[in-house]
Amino acid sequence: MPAKATRDAFGEALLKMGERFPNVVAMDADLSKSTKSELFAKKFPNRFFEFGIAEANMVGTAAGLGLSGKVPFACSFACFISSRFDQVRISVAYSKANVRLVGSHAGIAIGEDGYSQQGLEDLALMRSLPGMAIIQPADDLETEGAVEFLCTYQGPAYLRTTRQKVERVNREGYRFEFGKAVELRPGGKDAVIFASGGELYLSLKAAELLERDGLSVGVINIHTIKPLDTAAVLNAAGRTKILVTAEDHQIIGGLGSAVSEAVAEAGLGHRLLRIGLKDTFGESGSPEQVLAKHKMDAAGIAEQIRERFR
Repeated sequence: MPAKATRDAFGEALLKMGERFPNVVAMDADLSKSTKSELFAKKFPNRFFEFGIAEANMVGTAAGLGLSGKVPFACSFACFISSRFDQVRISVAYSKANVRLVGSHAGIAIGEDGYSQQGLEDLALMRSLPGMAIIQPADDLETEGAVEFLCTYQGPAYLRTTRQKVERVNREGYRFEFGKAVELRPGGKDAVIFASGGELYLSLKAAELLERDGLSVGVINIHTIKPLDTAAVLNAAGRTKILVTAEDHQIIGGLGSAVSEAVAEAGLGHRLLRIGLKDTFGESGSPEQVLAKHKMDAAGIAEQIRERFR
């Protein structure tokens, strides 16, 4: 199966779910070609709303639609969704509106567009909101499953998608289970990597590289960042030497923080390595270049883990 961006998979899944769920509506803020909500718009023009460059209005309207019985998918770049935090906080989260915020172009791997277009703080902001579910699928199969789930889920939710193509990590027939981590590479006597989104496939490749060094490294897919599968985290902590998180996001506030909090609250004194942006801004460059610079590609992930065993 050729690699596919999860934004493409989202657009295709939303179109498919629109046929099954007549209460699903979609909206965008001048980026439907990029977020792929345009597929839904062409099929269901009376159920699609274009707001132009007015994300705050889009979020507010989505809240109203959600509170009136619709299931709105409000789409934009992750950086623009999170920059409307005030509207998300009050209109969506505080109101417990049944809204699905879809943030595409997440992370530095969007490449040449640079920091102004890179969603790197969105997970931290969304995690801080009471009742906000957060899902970051790793491939096309998981994306479709997540979109299907969100068509019937009750409550606010944030779905994070990639611009870059990602390799499939799940097998045909995969079923998405909200809040349930998936062990993709068993074992992990030396280290276990918790990864999400675009970093998952790279983490699997890093584990293969480390196996050549004689290190046993497991990989667990955390597609639901909130609520976190704490049981899976603690189970892995009980069988490994080092816990690792890998995410295309700041290491503050995202998956790394979620795992750290779970381990600390359980009173475990594990060594923890958080891989991601380390208190710095993104920059322009090809996805391969920026991931390599911040040691977030397969070789960089493997290098950072390898250093912990020297």
